[in-house]
Amino acid sequence: MQSKILSRPTLPIIILTGAVLSLALLLYFVPKILTQRGSAPLIENIVTPSEQEQASSGLPVRLKIPLIKVDAVVEYVGLTSDGAMDVPKSQDDVAWFELGQRPGDNGSAAIAGHYGRKNKRASVFDNLYKLREGDKLYIEDDKGVTIPFVVRESRRYDPQADAPDVFSSNDGKSHLNLITCEGVWNEALQSYSKRLVVFTDREQIN
Repeated sequence: MQSKILSRPTLPIIILTGAVLSLALLLYFVPKILTQRGSAPLIENIVTPSEQEQASSGLPVRLKIPLIKVDAVVEYVGLTSDGAMDVPKSQDDVAWFELGQRPGDNGSAAIAGHYGRKNKRASVFDNLYKLREGDKLYIEDDKGVTIPFVVRESRRYDPQADAPDVFSSNDGKSHLNLITCEGVWNEALQSYSKRLVVFTDREQIN
């Protein structure tokens, strides 16, 4: 069974499907959008926006959030046959919606991660709620560049809430939005009661 998370008729929607967590993004309209685990974060080769003005960011390969000890492989996902965004195969990994923006490019990139325990193991975004304004996270891309982002805010949504700014922006800046579930598990609906989105902005380095 699928249940809508953030709905708006003419904008992207997040839906939930399956047990523990299966995040998905249902797109009504897509406008021209085209390892190993370690304990220490890799915070080097950071490139400023001005140095990348003439080239697209690389493909993301790892997401690092030092504060909550996340160092996750980035899977690439597209749409399922139902028109929904696919989900990470592993509860340890995160999923980047590759039909959207690349993290580091102008616009809003989206990365989803599992929430909840499965087989007595925690999931990658179980502690995402601990992030606060000013906390940092990093995307490592396939060019060997680490791109820094800074948390702007977190928002909690009801399953049917409108969320137009989760997947799109028009301010000419680079954003990365992290999506997971939260709240109480409803066995009948196979869904959590809340959705958590952490909004981040690419850090401007002088």
